[in-house]
Order: sequence, then C-alpha cells, then structure tokens
Amino acid sequence: MNEQRAAYQLDGAPCTRERFYAIACDPRRSVVVEACAGAGKTWMLVSRMLRALLDGCAPHEILAITFTRKAAGEMRERLMQWLQDFAQPKAAAPDEGKPAETAAQWQARLLDELVSRGIEPQRAPELREQLCNLYRTLLAHGRPVQIRTFHGWFAALLQTAPLSVLDELGLPVAHELLEDDAQAVAEVWRPFLREVAGDETLRADYGALVLALGRTRAHDALAGALARRTEFGLADEAGRVQDAVPDFDAVYPRMAGVAQPADWLLLRESGRELLRTAARALQGASAKTFAACGEQLLAALQAADFEAARAALFTQKGEARKFSDKVAGLEQVRAAQEEVRAVLAAEQQRQARLHQQRMTRLARVLIACFARLKRERGWVDMNDVERAAMRLLADHALSAWVQQRLDVRTRHLLVDEFQDTNPLQWQALHAWLSGYAGAGGGHSPPSVFIVGDPKQSIYRFRRADPKVFSAARDFVVQALGGVWLATDHTRRSARGVLALVNGVMQAAQQAGEFSDYRAHTTESTAAGDALALPLIPRPPKATKDLAEPESWRDSLTTARLEEEETLRTLECRQAARWITARIGAGTAAKEIMVLARKREPLGVLQAELRRLGVACEQPEKNLLAEQPAVRDVLALVDALVSPGHDLMLARALKSPLFGCTDEDLARIALAVRAAGEARPCWLEVLSEVELETIDEQALAADLAMYRGWLLSLPPHDALQAIYRHRDVLARFHAAAPPAEGTQVLRQLRALLSAALSVQGGRFLTAYQWLRVLRRERIALPPQAAPEAVRLLTVHGAKGLEADEVLLLDSASIRQNRGEPEVLIDWPGDAPLPTRLVFLAKGGNPPASEQGLADQEAAAQAREELNALYVAMTRARARLVLSGFEPHQSAGGSWWQRIEPLAQVLDLPQEVVCAASLAPSLTLLDLPSLPLGEDEGGGAIHEQNRAQTPVLQAPTAIQSEAQADSDVSRIGQAMHWLLEHADEAQGGWPSDRIVLARQRFALCAAQMQQAETTARRILTGEAAWAWSAEEVLEAFNEVELVHEGRRLRIDRLVRRRAGAHGSEGWWVLDYKSAAHPERDEALQAQLQLYRAAVEHLHPGQTVRVAFLSGEGRVVKV
Repeated sequence: MNEQRAAYQLDGAPCTRERFYAIACDPRRSVVVEACAGAGKTWMLVSRMLRALLDGCAPHEILAITFTRKAAGEMRERLMQWLQDFAQPKAAAPDEGKPAETAAQWQARLLDELVSRGIEPQRAPELREQLCNLYRTLLAHGRPVQIRTFHGWFAALLQTAPLSVLDELGLPVAHELLEDDAQAVAEVWRPFLREVAGDETLRADYGALVLALGRTRAHDALAGALARRTEFGLADEAGRVQDAVPDFDAVYPRMAGVAQPADWLLLRESGRELLRTAARALQGASAKTFAACGEQLLAALQAADFEAARAALFTQKGEARKFSDKVAGLEQVRAAQEEVRAVLAAEQQRQARLHQQRMTRLARVLIACFARLKRERGWVDMNDVERAAMRLLADHALSAWVQQRLDVRTRHLLVDEFQDTNPLQWQALHAWLSGYAGAGGGHSPPSVFIVGDPKQSIYRFRRADPKVFSAARDFVVQALGGVWLATDHTRRSARGVLALVNGVMQAAQQAGEFSDYRAHTTESTAAGDALALPLIPRPPKATKDLAEPESWRDSLTTARLEEEETLRTLECRQAARWITARIGAGTAAKEIMVLARKREPLGVLQAELRRLGVACEQPEKNLLAEQPAVRDVLALVDALVSPGHDLMLARALKSPLFGCTDEDLARIALAVRAAGEARPCWLEVLSEVELETIDEQALAADLAMYRGWLLSLPPHDALQAIYRHRDVLARFHAAAPPAEGTQVLRQLRALLSAALSVQGGRFLTAYQWLRVLRRERIALPPQAAPEAVRLLTVHGAKGLEADEVLLLDSASIRQNRGEPEVLIDWPGDAPLPTRLVFLAKGGNPPASEQGLADQEAAAQAREELNALYVAMTRARARLVLSGFEPHQSAGGSWWQRIEPLAQVLDLPQEVVCAASLAPSLTLLDLPSLPLGEDEGGGAIHEQNRAQTPVLQAPTAIQSEAQADSDVSRIGQAMHWLLEHADEAQGGWPSDRIVLARQRFALCAAQMQQAETTARRILTGEAAWAWSAEEVLEAFNEVELVHEGRRLRIDRLVRRRAGAHGSEGWWVLDYKSAAHPERDEALQAQLQLYRAAVEHLHPGQTVRVAFLSGEGRVVKV
C-alpha cells in the first residue's frame, strides 16, 4: 500500500489511488497529469469525456486534441465502444466460456465503472441509468465530441479567418493544405537560385557558403533554415537573428581595434616581438626540427603569413607542438603558442559571425521564395496553419468571433501526449487560455486537462520540446487554479522488465545524465525477464588482413561488401533465429516487436526473417512507391518512357518480371562498353546480346511492345495491358515468400488503382503519371494487421506494446558528424525564440555560442535516454538486447546501459521454420483490350507468353523460403562455387574462397565443407558436364517462369550424342545430401524442371538428374 501510495502524487505530495483518479476524471477541475508509460493516460482522458457528458455537457463542447489521426481514431473508437458496452448487458462469449451477463450483473458493472472514474459511491446509483442511456443520447444529439489533431483543429480555425488576417500572414484565400511539404521544398530551389544569381550580394554570400562548406553541406544548411522558417520568421521580426553572433572583438575585447584577429599578432609591434622572440629561441635549439620551426616562424613573420606562423607552432591536427624543456627561452615559445591559440579562437568567432549574417540574408530570400511559391500554387503548409492559429487565438475578441463562426463554445479542452507539443502550438493555446485567466465576467474558461510524460518526448526533429510541458503545467496550476498529478505506476510491464527500466534510468540519473526520474511500480504480477543475445564480435585487424587479400573486384559481377554491412547481417541473422525459436515455442508472431532507432537495420532483419519463412512487416513503411514489387514495375515504366535510364532497366530485368541473372546484366553492360564512345542505351543493344535465361529477341520485341503501349495508351490501360501480357501478379506471387504473397498482390493491385485515382487519372502521358506517383506520398490502402512480427523504429512504436520486444542495433550510438545546425533558444514560457544561431559545424561552436551548443547537446542526450525509456517500456513480459561490436568504443550506448542488468543468452540454435503453403492466387479480372496482332508495338512472343499460374506450390519449391540455416548457407556457397567452376582448375582462387566466406557468412570449417562437396560434384560421375568435348551448350543458375511459377535450374547443358545415348538437354540439380532421390518432393521439383525445358525445346530429349554430395549422378 505504501509503495502504491508513493506511486501517486498530488501537487508533489503522495496521495491514494482513489483520490488521484477522482481528481483526474473530474471535468470541473483543470488538471495536468504526468503519467509514466503504461499508466493509462488515454483511459483517463476518455473517462474525463465520459464524466463531462454525464454532467450534461453537449458533445460538441468537448474538444480533445492529439497528434495523429490514428490516435484520434483510437480515442473516438474507445469512447464509442465504452458507451455501447454500457448500454446493454454483455452477450455470451462461447469461445471464451463466458455466459451472457444478467441484468443484475450489468447494473453492478455500471456501478463499478462509475466508481472507478471518481464518482462517489453514494452518487453512483443516481447516474447509473443516465450512463446506460448515454450512447442513445449521444447518437440523438447529432453532433459528436470534437476529437481532432492539432493541425486539424488549427486548419478548421484557418478556414474561418478574416481576410485581413490572411492578408497579414500572406496566405491565399482559397488554399490546399500541404500535409507533406517535400514537393514544395523540392520546387523552391530553382527560383531561389535564380534570385541569388541576379543579386551581387546574395551571389557573393552563396559563393562564400559553398566555398566554406561544400555544395552539399551548403544545401543542407539552407534546407535546415527553411525547415525552421517559422522560428526564423518570429525571431527575425524581433531583430534576434542578424546579430545573434557577436563579432570577435566583443568576445575578446583585448583584440579590439584590429580588422581581423591575425592582425593582433602580425601588425602590432608587441605581437610581432613575441613571435620574433619565440622564433629566435627555437633557432638556437640543438634539435634540427626545432630550429626548422624557428626558421619557418621567422619567415612567416616577415611575410605577414599567419597560416605559416600557425604551422610552425602547431601540428596539422591543431595541437601545440611539444618542444623540449631544454630549449632556452621556452617560456616565450609557449606564450606565442597561447597567443596563436587565442587568435585562432577569435578567428573562429569572426567566421561564425560572417556565417550567421550570410545565412540570415540567404534564409530571408529562400523563405520569401518559398512563401511566393505557395501563394502561386494556392498551398498552405503546417507551419502556416500553426502561425495563423496563434494569430487568431492571441486576440481574445477575434478568437471569440472565430469560435462563433464555427458554432462552437469549448467547455472542456483535453490534450493528449502533451510532451510532443512544440512551442508554437503551446503559444497558440496559451494565447487563447490567457484571455480567460484572471478575467471577470463573461464566459468562464474551459476546464483544461493536459496529460503526457516528459520522459517520452522524442520528437525534437518535429520541433517538440519537453520544456513546453513544464511551462503548461505552471500555467494551468498558477493561472487557471488547476492541480498537478503524477503517477509512476504502470499496468503494462512485468516485474523483471520494470526492474531493468528502473535500474537503467536510475543509473543515468545518478551519473547526472537524467533528472526527475522516480522509481516505477507495476500492477503486473508476472515475473518477466531481460535478456541479451551475444554481441556479434568485430574481427581482429590481423584476421581481417589475412581474410581479405588485395584483389581486383569486377563491379559488374561482384557486389562490394562493407564490414559494417556484414556485421549487421550477422546480427540480424542471429536475431531472426531467436525470433523463429520463440515462434516455435508458442509465442504469437504479432506479440513480437523489434525496435531500432533507424530503418536500415530493420530492412536487413526483414530479409533474414523472410528467408526463414517468418511473416513480418514494417508498418511505418506504408508508402506505395516504397514497396519493392511496386518499385520493380515503376522501374520498367521509367526505363521505357525514358530509354536512357539503364539502371531502371537493370532493376526491371533482374526483377520477377523477367528473371534475368547478374550474368545477363553484365553481358548487356559489356556490350554497351564495347560500343565505345557512342555509348548506346541498354534498350538499343538488348537484341544483339546473347542472354542465358531469356530469349533476347523476344525480350527486345516485348519491351518495344510495352513501350508502344505506354506512349499511345492512357497510363492505366497501358499498365493493365502489361499486367495481363506479362502475367505480373503470378510472377511476383511466385517469387515472394509464401507468408507475404498476398501482401505483394495487394501492393501491385494498389499500383494499378493509383493509375486511376491519383489526380483522377488525368494524365496525358505515362511519364507525367510516373513523376506524380513518385512525388506524392501515396499510402497503401489500410488493411487489418496480419499475424506478423512488427519491425518498427522507436518513434513509430509510441503508444504500442508487445509481449516480447527485441532492441536491434543497440551497441551503436549517434555520431556527431559536424553537419550544419540551427540552434534555437525558445523558453517554454516565451512567446517567441530568444535566439536563433546558424552553426557551420554543429560540433565546433564559437566561444560565444558554447553555452547554447552545450544546451543543445544536453537536450539531444536527454532525448536519446528518452528514446531508450520508450523502447524498454514497450515490453510487457520480455526485453531482449541485440547488437554488434562498434568500430569505436560507444560510451553510453544502449548495450552498455542494459547488458550489465540482463541475462546473456547462448547462441540461438539452428531452427528450420516450416514454410506455410502458398495462399491461393486470384488474378485481377481485367477486361480484354482492343489490341490486335500488330497493335501496341509488337506481337506476343511464345517464349515470354504468360502461362496459367499454379495455385499450389510443390513442397520442394516451398523449401526455397525455408530457414537460412548453416546447412543452407553451406549449400548456397557450394552452388556459388560450382557456378564459377571454370575457374577451379587445380582449385578455386583464394580470392574466390574469401569472397564466398564473406558473402555467405561462413567460418573456415564451413567454407572447407562447401568447397569439398563442390569438388566431389565437379570431379565425380558428372565431370562430363564441364567438359568441352561432351557439352555443346551450358548455362548456370537458369531462371525461368513455367506455369506462373519462378524456377531456378542449377545447371542446364546440351550434351553431344555418345555411348550414353542421343543428343539432348540435361537438367542437373546440385544436392549436398547423399541420397536426394529418396525425397519425393525433390523428385517432383525435377519433373517440373523437365516440363519447363520441354516447353522451351519441344521435340528434344530432356533428361534430369541429381548431382549428389558424394559425386554420384542420380537419374530421375
């Protein structure tokens, strides 16, 4: 009881749980609630709505604000679900073994619901009937509770703004709201650069910026200024930007009177004398290097060359040279070094001021160009909406007029996740509510309910600032007479998980890295645990030097493998095995969540899970144009409407649309190279290049036909024709992992729909449609969450939870790479920024801005710990750590904070996850096109004609999507070596062995096993398959599509007639097993290969055989 009492606080003093919720849910009081993760913040907010409705408030007089449409929808859904549940007894639930609720049980439940929300027990019976009728009352009212996002509410205010306000803010009367301004930002650079080019001062500023930072970082600096345009505008209007960085003589007053810091030493006699004395002291030293420095310093003094003087006294790294104590006059040398160091610091200050003024002038023009572009297009972005809302709400009379226009009087204001509020949003609310504070007469202020958790503030990149929460708390308590409630009691985390959270956060607090953390308690009685997978080690340098001999890499045929990529792959492979084992142990896939700070490692893990046949999804990656299958189709369209886009064509050819191999692509690239300076595009040489896996003449003709369709038909009709002719859905479904086939079909159908839905399908050309589709951020149609492992960034996981959570890439830390930065000081209670500073290099501020830079660094470090807190508190029962050893020691990484408190696991065992059967394939029912034999640019070629898709895959084919175990990777390495058997006379070259080890992540013993098996096959009974005397034609790794199914043949050869029999084709399938013929599924697979080759070469003999790991030929 004492522990729970300490977990609830009222104005900083402990209180009971009952009193806490009675105050939190009372709609008559203004309240600020600071609640930890899992404390039920949304429950409190919706309960307060319920209480307000019971008190007789009209639904539309309640305004609830949150930050995303999803959160608003969940809030609305919860309210309506509660009201429906209260309206009648619960029906029976046979699946759960629950009988129907009796009338008495229903009435008792209603009493409990009322009391839990702070209603006094003696009053509860009076409100029971009102509660059960509340659902009917709400529906009859006709106007719902206002549950909006901040931007949705602000946009509604803007719609009613007077013309004078719109004119004052430079906003168009009729406008389109830009929820994503990426398109507008991309379009502003051309008019901006034209304006810069036409003004001599701006041209000089831009040239100096590019000279100092380089073109890329100069663009980044300007883009950063544009992203903070609202803060810049407010601060610039107040005169707080242009001179925010003082000149060097204000920071170093003793240097006042000189034009630039170097003159302090080079033009003043006392400075020159100091350098001269130091030079003579070094000249007299016995060491030749010291004397040479003295000579260099003296020459620099005579030439008035400060950089040469600096080089004489400092190293290239900027460190003072260490001269021997035996040098006579060493004190003067060190004094000269200190003066040079002071001059360097002053010069840095001078350059910082120049950068500030340069950026201020350029930013004004860039922001003005952006505003002009938006006005011309009739666009209004989120920054405009926020600033307009602040202008409208700051004037109390204007605010009342706006509310009257909306026919709304807000009696209850509720804001969820307030820690994500940015200063401008708070200032808009503050301006509105301040009109009520201390006012006498007229309307009473609305009751205010603010709930959030500063420990979960992780959206600084969206301008959120946790200082705003503190300012709002003080305002509600002091100006509105409200109270402050705090709870650290969670209903989510098991005891073991919570012990870890408390341990990590309290350790950070004791180290001075965190503040205001209070130990949490939990409602859960489950044990829970915190685990750590083994840290993937980084190979020692000596081992790397041995394993990676210098060798030439053909970039056309061999991918470059970076060490970081290999380590990340090994980490994700280990994590995928652990996840597979947990699913095999009975954990539902949807109850496993993987979190990372960036998306990159999630993509690698997704690939590893797919190899194991585990269904997984990245819910945040929900844009249509980001889906791999969609990108493949768009690559084909791009390559055909813009024939010079060879990379796009390469992607399309490699995709399931055509199934070309790397060898095919290399041959095309070499053919282009052989053409010399003419450099034709790939489409021009395609018909002249002999390809392994597809008839090049038929391919070229089909591409010409598709191009004709795209150039002559509306985009939707052309795409539909390609879908039908190429059997697109069947091809991609066959290539996708079984667990994701349906999802791939959904994406491809959505692309076809987008050809009609985007801008009403009004496109004259496919090129125009392609540009718009890639520019606009079109989301996939919503779909019920599948039974899949969720892969999320920490930011995307806010508000979510799972039984088991794995933290990926936890050993790395955020690196400061010295990018340009914008530093802003905006106190939570200030109406506008007090300072805005542009830094050329974020990690190297001038002396005057060191305090502001330290403040920014502290805020970033705090947010990093906030992100860790959010990640840990997503777990209900188990938290698991994963990572690989970083290149440099990563102090303060998540791994270092958690691993000492977690139990380290053994290496996950090899697990083979049985792939589920492929789902049934339903093709789009597309109408026939009125295209004849000679229409559309070409005829349909039999070699590439779409076949009827197979609805059920043979088990052997499904095994392609099974677990990527050690055995599987050894087999893949064996196949790869046999693919390069022409290099194996006397053994494969060492560089090939090293490359195979890296590519398939094998140890030395595993690589030896793969090499031995490959050699047995190569020199065994099938040695004739690599003999020029026996073989007429030979192809490796042949990919083809037969009956809608994508197949891959290890080796296809046409053997001469001889003692073995007549001339014919041989399909050879490598198997490391000794007796593959005993597996019926593998035999069925070979028969499918035979049918495919017979279809390609009708009337010719086709034989099939396994080549076993013992070197035998097993005919089927």
